[in-house]
Amino acid sequence: MQHLFGGTVLTTNKQGLTQQLWDFFCSLKLSIFLLIGLALVSIIGTVIPQGPQREYLATISETKIRLYSSLGFFDMYHSWWFILLLYLLTLNLICCSIKRLPRVWKVVSEPVLIMDEAFEKTLTTVKDVKIKGSAAELKDRVAAFLKTEFAEPVVTEQGGEFHLFAQKSPWCRLGVYVVHLSIIIIFIGALIGSFFGYKAYVNIPEGGGALQVRSSGGKTIDLGYEVRCEKFSVSFYDTGAPKEFKSILSVYENGQPVAGYQRVPIIVNDPLTYKGITFYQSSYGQSDEGVWYYLTVRNRNGGEPVKLKARQGERVALPGGAFLSVMEATMDVRPFMRGFEGPGAQVEFTPAGGSPKPFVILSEKYESLNAQHGDNLIITFNGMDQKFYTGLQVAKDPGVWVVWLGCFLMVVGICMAFFMSHKRVWARVSDKGVTIGGSASKNPTGFELSFDELVEKLNKYK
Repeated sequence: MQHLFGGTVLTTNKQGLTQQLWDFFCSLKLSIFLLIGLALVSIIGTVIPQGPQREYLATISETKIRLYSSLGFFDMYHSWWFILLLYLLTLNLICCSIKRLPRVWKVVSEPVLIMDEAFEKTLTTVKDVKIKGSAAELKDRVAAFLKTEFAEPVVTEQGGEFHLFAQKSPWCRLGVYVVHLSIIIIFIGALIGSFFGYKAYVNIPEGGGALQVRSSGGKTIDLGYEVRCEKFSVSFYDTGAPKEFKSILSVYENGQPVAGYQRVPIIVNDPLTYKGITFYQSSYGQSDEGVWYYLTVRNRNGGEPVKLKARQGERVALPGGAFLSVMEATMDVRPFMRGFEGPGAQVEFTPAGGSPKPFVILSEKYESLNAQHGDNLIITFNGMDQKFYTGLQVAKDPGVWVVWLGCFLMVVGICMAFFMSHKRVWARVSDKGVTIGGSASKNPTGFELSFDELVEKLNKYK
């Protein structure tokens, strides 16, 4: 007896725990908590740069770097706890749908066809229509009216009375579940992209190519083909800030150019995609090849000008035993020298047997300025040949089409849930006349107005 009693208690406890878990995952509070959590996490992922951002790392302390790394903030959308939140929300949506869908499905697929007196009391919108005629005549008349003005009715005969039922947009009640399904599909697409895709980075110098990229986790990934940077260009605002930077990319497989993917220009928000891998213009910088500076030197007393080229900091011999070093230069001096434009350079001039003298030289357009320095020489800056590298963000996301499918279903579900209403009309026809009632899943006030118009039309219908 005690064994049986103990077994009963154990079984009851198990059922109670199972029911508690079920209620927990069906809870609307859990849904709200998870959605708020994902929103806060997304804010963190927006504020803290994702991936190896050296500039950002240089601005924070070692303690913060270790803390953020341990929490996965630098690759947050692939962290175990972010994926756990997605799993929990997916499970929550599935449980909520399983719990509530059968009741809604029954309303849609098995509507109440008979408006008896008990059901009539549950309706807030009911009208009696005094129309003369037998029940059979009135049934045909009301059926034709509903088919014309509302929807084709289902006719049921019971106890000498005819019951007509018509409805519009019954499937809109499933809109919320279409939204649930769309969210789950989006999560599935995100997980596919997380497990089978990657985000990586690569720097390609002008004239160079890349066969591999490096993921945010430091892993080297083979592309399976080569991407070359044919040319890189950058334009600036008057303030000196970059206005637009553009890369000209080409794709090669087995050393052969791929048709349709030669010299493709890419800029920010206009990437190149090949074989499911997308290359975004992300950054740029000066190539390790350095910069060549071009100068012209001529004697004030006449003679042929001499063309020279030098690298930054290199000590170049000038006619007459002098030396010149280019310290820094720019192709546009407007941000630094008001009233001047074009290329300019900061140089260090050392006359024969003298001490170094720093000054600025510009293009031949400003010869009078250039002539103020250089002793017997007039030095002109002609420009520079600067090679850049292009910084590309590389992304592969095989789940992107699954995400797009989920987004499409979400739009459909939202339209069903918020912009459509399940409208139902019942009519009970007898020899005494017609009683008509109705209900709507949304906007009852608006439905009541349209219902009154429907009743007025029925009174006039012949």
